[in-house]
Amino acid sequence: MDNAREDSFDVVVVGGGAAGLAGALTLVRARRSVLVIDSGSPRNAPAAHMHGYLGLDGASPAELLARGRAEVEGYGGRIRPGTAVAADRLPDGSFLVRCGDGSTVRAGRLLVATGLVDELPAVPGLGERWGQDVLHCPYCHGWEVGDGPVAVLADGPMAVHQAQMWRHWCERTTLLAHTWPLGEGDRELLAALGIPVVEGEVTGLAVEDDRLTGVSLAGGATVECRALVVAPRFTARSGVLTSLGLPTADMTRDGHVIGRCVESDPATGATALRGVWAAGNVTAPLEKVAGAAAQGAQAAAAINADLIEEQTRRAVEARRAGAAAPAGEGAGRG
Repeated sequence: MDNAREDSFDVVVVGGGAAGLAGALTLVRARRSVLVIDSGSPRNAPAAHMHGYLGLDGASPAELLARGRAEVEGYGGRIRPGTAVAADRLPDGSFLVRCGDGSTVRAGRLLVATGLVDELPAVPGLGERWGQDVLHCPYCHGWEVGDGPVAVLADGPMAVHQAQMWRHWCERTTLLAHTWPLGEGDRELLAALGIPVVEGEVTGLAVEDDRLTGVSLAGGATVECRALVVAPRFTARSGVLTSLGLPTADMTRDGHVIGRCVESDPATGATALRGVWAAGNVTAPLEKVAGAAAQGAQAAAAINADLIEEQTRRAVEARRAGAAAPAGEGAGRG
């Protein structure tokens, strides 16, 4: 890797979560100059532990990120706290990334791994318990919830599917009809699985000794539960990508929009704009931590291959012009 100027790098990675750090690690090991711009607000920060990540099952999200930062910096990568708010494509095909503090940095390629925001249903108290006992993913939390009881909030088209899933981990699963109209087919399915349906709008949570004990209904009743399952709306943190003209697209289920993300090639992470890749929840909202990290590494390999192709093209052009570069020149620059 050659010495990048203070404000210029082969690759700028926007986002320092699992996807961004995995991508950065792959790139610095490929002898690329890399800067990670990290706002320090990972999606899973409210959770005390993460699960299903081979070798790190039960580790905290903070532990994973601390290890990742140390590994990236150990190979010469740089990590800068801050928020990238926009980017411009320059005439030579490189990019100027603009940060919230007014600073700018130049990148030969961009890897955007900014994640998403979980927009929770409008029930008082959900945000304070999110990631603790207000949950979404059974693969992340189902084992820990154990025998429950679990209540699933019907706030959208994912509710019946969530009830099916959580019923596998916890037999004592109840669907709270809340504000979502259930069809006859839905009710038949739930009845066949032994999942009771409780009518009435959920108006709040019952918490004792910092633990969820139930939910309150508009009529005054309380439904006991150890965990409340909700379906957040997934909203990609897409500011940098949309500033480059890359739009967000609807994610739908049964004709209902459940979120928005930026589309990219599922194999490489390449977006519709040359030189820009995306990885993790900004482009794949349903991906878990391990999957997001894998996407970051895959995108990084594609970026490195693209840089090698560009270096090769330039070397051929220089040779044909009778001014071939010395062997090895540019090995670490795009």
